[in-house]
Amino acid sequence: MMISTKGRYAMRFLLDVAERQGDGFVPLKDVAARQEISEKYLEIVVKELVKGGLLDTLRGKGGGYRLNRPPEEYSVKAIIERMEGPLAPVACLEPGQGTCPRRGGCRTLSLWQGLDKVISDYLSRFTLADLLRE
Repeated sequence: MMISTKGRYAMRFLLDVAERQGDGFVPLKDVAARQEISEKYLEIVVKELVKGGLLDTLRGKGGGYRLNRPPEEYSVKAIIERMEGPLAPVACLEPGQGTCPRRGGCRTLSLWQGLDKVISDYLSRFTLADLLRE
């Protein structure tokens, strides 16, 4: 599993906004400058975060983005899944997949289920608030 640039930039964007939450709405161009990320690329990332209900947005003077709930309520797992899709290590463990015809005799299924659990449990342990404290 490799987290894409979109996933990594989403985390950086959300953390930057969370750090400045008391300042009201945070302009995208300011985050882009601080994080050294292209504004155009960051617009793509932020559009997905807004669509996923992770951010509020305000247009015009004084506009920008802000978290719509406390940083403690943003799990890293949910953020990464929003940007990357399911984190299952193999297709047969992705949500909504039918039962694999080889499931009964699959000698590697328990390995993949274990890895899936480790990834899920690990990423679920962290929130934006945890990362802000580090």
